[in-house]
Parts: sequence; C-alpha cells; structure tokens
Amino acid sequence: MRTFFVQTMREVRSIFYTPVAYVVMTLLLVLLGWTFQYAVSELNHNPTEYTVMERWFVSGLFFFILPITTSLVTMRSFSEEFRMGTIEMLTTAPVKDWQIVCAKFFGALIFYCVAFAPSALFLAVFSHESGGHPAARGLGAIYSSYLLLMLIVMLFVSAGNLASSLVKDQVNAAVISITVKLLFLFVPLMLGLLLNVTDPRVRMLGEFISPISHMNDAAGGIVDTRRIIWYLSLTAFFVILTHHIFHSRKLKS
Repeated sequence: MRTFFVQTMREVRSIFYTPVAYVVMTLLLVLLGWTFQYAVSELNHNPTEYTVMERWFVSGLFFFILPITTSLVTMRSFSEEFRMGTIEMLTTAPVKDWQIVCAKFFGALIFYCVAFAPSALFLAVFSHESGGHPAARGLGAIYSSYLLLMLIVMLFVSAGNLASSLVKDQVNAAVISITVKLLFLFVPLMLGLLLNVTDPRVRMLGEFISPISHMNDAAGGIVDTRRIIWYLSLTAFFVILTHHIFHSRKLKS
C-alpha cells in the first residue's frame, strides 16, 4: 500500500508540474464562475421553479468543456511514458502493473478534487449576499450534485487513461478521448431523433445513460443508486481494460 501511495503522489506531482494543469484549473473555475453568475442573473430576471444549483450544474457549455479538460489532463498519462521511454524505468521498479494504472487514475482524480473545491465558495458567497437564501433545495441537493460530478469525472478520467494507453502520441490520445466523451454525453439525448424512433423505451434508455439527465436529477436532490452503480461499473471496466492493454504493451516493448 505504501508503494501505491508513493506512486499516486508521483502522478499528482507530475500533473501539477505541467502548465496544462493550471490552464485546466483556471478554465474550469472561470467557466464555473461564469455559468454560476449566468444562472443567478437568469433567475433574477425570469423566476422559475428551478434553483440556482439546477441551472448551474446542467449547463451545456460546462458539459462541453468537461470532456476536453479531462482529456488534456490524461492524454499524457501513458502515451508520454511510452514515447519518452520512461515506462521502462517505471516497469523495472518494484511496482506492480495495477499499482501504476490505479496510481495514474487516482492521481488525476485528486487533481480534479482540488480543481473543483474552490467552486464551493460560490455557494457560500451566494448564501451570504442573498441573505441566507439557499442556492439549492437543500444540502442534500448540493451533496448529490458534487457526488455525481465526481462520478462523471471518474468515468472520464478512466476513459482518458484508456485512450492514452492505446497510442504513443498524446495528441491522438486527446482526440480519441474527447470524441468518445462527447458522443457519450450528447448521443443519448438525441437517441430517439437519430434513430427516428418514437418508442418510449428508447427515450428511457437515453435518459438512463445520459450524464446530463442524471445531473439534472442530482441537482434537484435525487440520488439514484442505479446510476451510481452504472458509473462505478463503467469506470472499473475502463480501468481493468487499461490494465490489460498496458500489460500487453509492456510485454511487447
């Protein structure tokens, strides 16, 4: 366990040592701040039954940027190691393959926990400036929103690491990763339109696998354990698949 912890901290440091990390953090905070301000302004001019949290976390622009930023962070996780040849030093060290794969996964996840943490200040500032008026239907809605956000980030990080393990060029890894994530986000919403099907079961399938639909419910305080299992299962599948691909490429190199 100590070896795994050391390896994870190595990955965290390697992320924060790159300028891409600070570009991503700045982009996320600026985007979150802008969408939060837009949600507050919209509700001030057009009062609705929706809360600020529901308008804030279900922004199409935010869901468009999230696949890009997660791909920028994960694109070099394996591809750069293979391209530079540093993977040989890493694999000859007393570190197991699963420790390397999981360390890269948790290293990126820790980075995103740090990146999203300041966004909680927006809610505190709003509560203070509005005289205690809540930004959500309750604390449960805030917790469920951030829980689902981290589940989506976990899935995107695992998918990004998988793409990085497939190729040696980090640009190709980023392109593959972004394409898959955008399809995963927006195709379920258009499933019925793309197939020209009116069967309600198709619509239900799209809602079941759509992260945007899931976030809409989570921002309202709805926690569905089926969705938690869905994201954890997909994440575990991508991590295991990354482990097999990494092990195979290591044997060939």
